[in-house]
Amino acid sequence: MSSQPPASAPETPGNENQAVRHHSSHSHSSQGQSLDGALQKAGFYPRLVADVVDDALDGRDCVAHLVHLETHFDRAEVRRHITVLVLTSDMLVITHVDDQQLDEAGEQIVAQISTESVPVAQIRSVVLSYMYAQPQNYKPSDPVRELTLSIAWSGGQRLDMGPASCGDPQCEADHGYTGTIAQEDIVLRISAEADGLQAVQDAKLFARALRAVNTGSPSPVAHAQSMPPRPRAGVFGARLSRGHQQR
Repeated sequence: MSSQPPASAPETPGNENQAVRHHSSHSHSSQGQSLDGALQKAGFYPRLVADVVDDALDGRDCVAHLVHLETHFDRAEVRRHITVLVLTSDMLVITHVDDQQLDEAGEQIVAQISTESVPVAQIRSVVLSYMYAQPQNYKPSDPVRELTLSIAWSGGQRLDMGPASCGDPQCEADHGYTGTIAQEDIVLRISAEADGLQAVQDAKLFARALRAVNTGSPSPVAHAQSMPPRPRAGVFGARLSRGHQQR
């Protein structure tokens, strides 16, 4: 991963918008915008990411999606990477893209891409963790301040360990180690402050759709929107080609 132009600027201003615009009528769900619109808004190589996701979908239709762009500051560098989750009727497709600068001038850049397709029947758990500010004053209209989405399917576990202590700040004895075990394959943290309230709402809607497909139950009626019939040409429409991450 390396430094890159601001998120709002695509690789080739002017041409990039035209390259992605012909997708924009597809991929609508109950979320705030289409998948194509979310990729364009993220501005992280949207044309490349669109083609890779389309390739990974193998012509399947998008039921729900979640696009999450993360930005990290490393001294004088700004590093970004994007994770795209696309849910179909039978698969969860995870695409992760970051870039790497090969020279100091930043003229030689390569994109590193990984995709994983997980059958929804294989998903073991979907965990949503919420954070609310000032819970003593909570009202039903209060927005979620932060949401963490954890999805597990492989049975893998993450172990976080650190030195144990007795609570006495003056104690220098060795108390061994303590830690926590979490079962998760992918974790995304969405902050209303950093990503916007709509991003948090989209993550909630995606989790609901994932649970519905995973359990075989119908999607929540209150959050569903009708979709007009369209040709089955993949979530990115007329493309000719076909084809994770915690903070």
